Order: sequence, then C-alpha cells, then structure tokens
Amino acid sequence: MRCPFCANDDSQVKDSRPTEDSTSIRRRRQCSSCGARFTTFERVQLREVTVVKSGDRREAFDRSKLEQSISLACRKRDVSADRIDRLVSGIQRQVETAGEAEVASQRIGEMVMDGLRQLDSVAYIRFASVYRDFNEARDFEEFASTVQEAAANERG
Repeated sequence: MRCPFCANDDSQVKDSRPTEDSTSIRRRRQCSSCGARFTTFERVQLREVTVVKSGDRREAFDRSKLEQSISLACRKRDVSADRIDRLVSGIQRQVETAGEAEVASQRIGEMVMDGLRQLDSVAYIRFASVYRDFNEARDFEEFASTVQEAAANERG
C-alpha cells in the first residue's frame, strides 16, 4: 500500500478489524520509510459491473462517484456519514448481486432515489432535481407536493 505522505510502496499492517457494520476491514498501517501511520479500508467486490450510461457509453461501476453524489445531496443536512455509507454499501451490494455484468445508470439512479426518500426528504428532492433534470421552479413544486402526499399517506 502506497504511503499517502511519502509515496513509498512499502507499509506494514499494525492492526486489522472489521468496521461496525462488517462491510469492510479497517487496517492501521505504518510506512517503513517515513514511519507515518495511516488507515485503509478494504471492501469485498463481488464482480466487475459496467454501468451503461445515456448514449450507450459504458464505464466501470465506481463506488466513490455514487458516494459523492449522495453526499452532495445530503450536504448541510442532519445525515451522518455512517448512514450515507450504509446507503452506498446497500446500493453497491444490490448492483453486484443482481447477477448482471451491466446495469443501466437509470437503475442506479432509481436505487439512490429510493434510498434517499427514506433517508431525508430534502436530500431526496435535491437529488431528484438533478436526476430528473428540473428546469423550472414549478418542477420543484410538483415533485415536492408528491413527496408531501406520500409522507402523509405513510403516516396514515
């Protein structure tokens, strides 16, 4: 593992343990060159998945892009990094266990929408505004009213 401080390729693992949700391994490492300590996380990757984007462009599934878009939607909201990580891990697990080598970006977007709807209504609307390409304030109003109606129906 490359040291983030001096870029040396040799480091020793000093401590390993599973994360709280047991979806990854946390490792404390020490660089053999500069002696700096740093933490890495390892996750299981079940299979290589290709995302089919609009215009038939294809690219490898990238967990960090998914995490970045969800974090952006949740910015300045009372949503912990742990809850975001659990949502990202759940979506990644669904994508990897679906048994398909390719998944449409629209399908991933719908998974994110489903997760954000349960996580935070404002983050849900923020993500939807980009994902569904809102152009006018009326688009926000219409979507927000459907979110309010759904919440009222859930309450009973």
